[in-house]
Amino acid sequence: MTTSPGATPSSPPTNRRAARHEATKREIVTAAWQLSLEHGLAGWALKDVGAAVGMRAPSLYVYFDGKNELYDAMFADGCLAFSAVIRSTARPADPRAALLLANQVFVDFCVAHPARFQLLFLGTLPGFRPSAESYQLAIAVLDELVTILRDNGVTDQRDIDLWTAVMTGIASQQVSNDDPGGSRWSGLVPTALDRLLPPAHTRSAGP
Repeated sequence: MTTSPGATPSSPPTNRRAARHEATKREIVTAAWQLSLEHGLAGWALKDVGAAVGMRAPSLYVYFDGKNELYDAMFADGCLAFSAVIRSTARPADPRAALLLANQVFVDFCVAHPARFQLLFLGTLPGFRPSAESYQLAIAVLDELVTILRDNGVTDQRDIDLWTAVMTGIASQQVSNDDPGGSRWSGLVPTALDRLLPPAHTRSAGP
């Protein structure tokens, strides 16, 4: 096969097929997220996803072995989406300001994406466990927060666990118990910071 001068050779057929395959997988994952937002994570079947992307349910098995594998792809996708938010957020030089921002970004992400919040952080699907590869993406996200906590002198694992529990609880309360656009609980992030890690001058002050 020859090409005219200056022309770009076309991609090999196998590469084009692989690209189409990945694009269809992304379309399926996007459709599953939308169904999860509308009906809950467990409120849809593969046939619903198939209908959303214009294919019969058996055809989905070309792309995913079953519903749990689709959930796993959604889990990885959610972690990557959160990582992208973190990377796009400039971290303040001041460790305390960075900690406040990191926790507010986490809570705001969870509130804005309740289905992702439930899948990534609440374990609401009985029998589903992310694959080792997908779980490593979640660990990388957690490591971002742990690094900022350590910069603020929070190094004990029990204290780190307390931070994650409090912030997840704030996000859960906001998602479950406030109107869209509200901030009754999400607005408590600065208060939680002051209670859990008082400013240095307060911690060192005498009676």
